Amino acid sequence: MDRDTELQLVERLRAGDSRAFDAIYESVNARLFTFLLRLSRRRDVAEDLLEETWLRLVKHATRLRPDTRIAPWLFTVARHLHVSYVRSRILEDSATASLMSLWPFSPLNSDQPSPFEATAVNELHRRIERALALMPATSREVLLLVAVGGLDHSDAADVCGITPEALRQRLSRARALLARSLDDEAPSTARVLSEVAP
Repeated sequence: MDRDTELQLVERLRAGDSRAFDAIYESVNARLFTFLLRLSRRRDVAEDLLEETWLRLVKHATRLRPDTRIAPWLFTVARHLHVSYVRSRILEDSATASLMSLWPFSPLNSDQPSPFEATAVNELHRRIERALALMPATSREVLLLVAVGGLDHSDAADVCGITPEALRQRLSRARALLARSLDDEAPSTARVLSEVAP
């Protein structure tokens, strides 16, 4: 949403307009849920944290500053709730049983992908999810804020409580780590050719 629309929605939200809440919910909810789901790697946890995030918005709506940037505000609340949850529950990083196929994919045309394409996409999803699951939380967090949350570097830095330059460095390292993890996991071309060659 553009900044003027956002400012109008914040003003209406501060005045108690439930339709403003609905518009904000419609605009941000899917990205926020995906961020929490991929951060926590558990659907039930993501759903609880998402609900709590929206409850916090309702609770604090009248106290929002008129110039509040709503998406960064919501992602900040969601991130803090996740950190609190992790601290209170001491989650194991290896709990991946409830992972979903989360990496966004949209074919270039509306036709159904071929079985080969579908298998390749599913394998890519699994590789990305495994690589993300093994990354340090701070690296995973910045990738999700920028790639899934759609936040610009400045807003993502605000959510993380770091400078934009620190965010750019952290993001660069996270991207390199993800690329390395995916490269390490990819089968070598020579091995694949040897398996299919007569």
